[in-house]
Amino acid sequence: MNFLSQSWLIDRRHALRALGSCISLPFLECMVPLRAAEQAPSPRRSAFVYLANGVHSLNYQITQSGKDYQFSRSLKPLEKHRSVITPISGLHHPGALGHHHNCISVWLTGGKLGPSDRNTVSIDQQMAGVTAKHTRYPSMEIALTGESLSWTPDGVRLPSMRRCSEIFASLFEEPKGGTTAQRKALRRKGSVLDANLSEVRRLEEAIGAADKGRLDQYLTSVREAEIRTRRADAWLDTPLPKIAESDRQRTNRDIAATLAGEYFRTVYDLIVLAFQTDVTRIATFSLGGEGDAFSIPEIGITESRHQLSHHGGDPGYMEKLTKYDTFAIEQFSYFLSRLQEAKDLNGQPLLNTTMALFGSGMCYGHSHGNANLPLVLAGGSDLGLRHGRHLDFNEGHFQGYQLDKPGEHYALCSRPANSEAHMSNLLLMMAQRMGVETDKFGDSNSAIDL
Repeated sequence: MNFLSQSWLIDRRHALRALGSCISLPFLECMVPLRAAEQAPSPRRSAFVYLANGVHSLNYQITQSGKDYQFSRSLKPLEKHRSVITPISGLHHPGALGHHHNCISVWLTGGKLGPSDRNTVSIDQQMAGVTAKHTRYPSMEIALTGESLSWTPDGVRLPSMRRCSEIFASLFEEPKGGTTAQRKALRRKGSVLDANLSEVRRLEEAIGAADKGRLDQYLTSVREAEIRTRRADAWLDTPLPKIAESDRQRTNRDIAATLAGEYFRTVYDLIVLAFQTDVTRIATFSLGGEGDAFSIPEIGITESRHQLSHHGGDPGYMEKLTKYDTFAIEQFSYFLSRLQEAKDLNGQPLLNTTMALFGSGMCYGHSHGNANLPLVLAGGSDLGLRHGRHLDFNEGHFQGYQLDKPGEHYALCSRPANSEAHMSNLLLMMAQRMGVETDKFGDSNSAIDL
């Protein structure tokens, strides 16, 4: 191997061919010319973290807009990251107003929540459409209680993973039985899927209109599985990234349910490792669904988050909800620190090229208020994001925050002060920064300028 002549250099566009598919190789050190690493642009990445049931809004809300804002009690753990974060107030999803069940389902889609409405594509999958050609996995979906944040263009929720050891194995370990056995299994699965599709198409001719809708959703799921199966086959001959023993010990383990902080941090470490090795550039992480978010005994919270959010004005429950909010935000702060510490192949912090959105599809759980959504956007300075201020879309549309009058403030959490401030505007901006060529997403009316 002649390092001076660089005869070993691999073209970034070099492709794998299998089953008629064409997949680009992941970003490897041997793709970077000597003394020219600065010429190779770092990949763009995005992560989305969901907190169910809103927050204790009185203790969460920042009341000053602009750069000179003071951190609220719940957001205090993020103060050390002031220069790389933007707390955002006043956004909402118009299609979700008046509905409180499954706010998680439309958080990244901006879809409607009516009983007859099918969901639309989530923004992470819109981004994955651009980044997937470069990575082994289009995206990673992690959910503590089984409901992922990700939806296909046909409105089908993508499956998620929970156990850290399984997530690690899926990303970084060789398949059992080796590549040959795995390829046989994948092609066998592909044959089964093909047979299913043929059988269903014959059935489709003999059923009524009502059943056709349900059958169409099933077919979409099968097609998604078929695409992922073909993709997995195409990547089998590409070596998995080598993982340092320290990173393996940090991430390849399962955490007891009573140690929520360790679980959250291990998941965040897995996302950082996945980004750093470029096995994927898109990740979603749900900390629990609206009706089943779990307790945190390690900090003295034995009630579920859903129970605490429906506190009925009980001061003890309200205090615990604030404690829970702060705890979750502390873990997100850890994620940002890890992204800042970890370096990409150009030696730059991952945080510079990673946008990380933390928030909820509900503001105030007790009244099911889903306006004025709690949101924090972080990172992405190399993608053009400018942080260091509180971006407040309520400003100029109401009389000011009245935290000393809870009833007035909770009304703001149920009815948007600024009807034009759609959360889809934020998602649209993020998609554009990821290279998605679009001027519309969901119910967006303009991209946020950040």
